[in-house]
Amino acid sequence: MNKRRLGSDFDNFLREEGMLSDATATAIKRVLAFQIAQEMKRRKLTKATMAKKMKTSRSALDRLLDPENSSVTLLTLERAASVLGKKLVVKLA
Repeated sequence: MNKRRLGSDFDNFLREEGMLSDATATAIKRVLAFQIAQEMKRRKLTKATMAKKMKTSRSALDRLLDPENSSVTLLTLERAASVLGKKLVVKLA
């Protein structure tokens, strides 16, 4: 059987539809929210404790942990990383 490709890859489809940057941003946010939640769980940090250590509100932390909410600032991400003993790395590739 010939296994040649019958079309473009999914990234090309999203790019052609003008949705690649939004899809990428959503995926990154979901991964970050998941990683922060997992690390909080590992360290047995409640949302209230985490928010207090971040010097932010519980609602700001809820926005950070909501994979669908994209209104998170780099400062909030940096504070979360710092509290969790991690370093936030952002790069253009």
